[in-house]
Amino acid sequence: MRAATYRLSLAIMRTWPSLLLLLIPASVAAQAVQPGGWEVRSTAVDLTIPGAPSFLLRMMKGRSKSERKCLDQHAADTGVAALLAPDPKAQCRVDTQRIADGRFAQALTCPQKSGPSLQIKRVGTYDASGFAGRLEMAGQTPKGAMRIILDQKVARVGASCRG
Repeated sequence: MRAATYRLSLAIMRTWPSLLLLLIPASVAAQAVQPGGWEVRSTAVDLTIPGAPSFLLRMMKGRSKSERKCLDQHAADTGVAALLAPDPKAQCRVDTQRIADGRFAQALTCPQKSGPSLQIKRVGTYDASGFAGRLEMAGQTPKGAMRIILDQKVARVGASCRG
């Protein structure tokens, strides 16, 4: 049983950055952004995952994961919302979203392969160069309530999507 819990903990640690990338990319126009390459940097602030070894959680806290995203002209034309919209592959539902006056707030529900859906809330600020905010993900594991808090920064890294 302990080995299974350890494997589940490792799987969660490896997949949370990928899930976040699925949450990043075209919807309601806000402030214009440029097409090209964007970097999504997520830093673990707090991790509560029942059954996960405490040393793993301590190792992850404060660590960052960066991933690249490419906006074509069509997506960039939709504005900052293009950086906030969930990827269709994630099958997340946007429950509420407000993007105005340099601030955003968003609530999402994202289904999981097994177990209840994840609830995700994001708040922060934006401008034409990207956004900075906090993401809180809450859900249920077989051992209890899970909560992950991440600080996110998204910035354009170039006109080309290469690199």
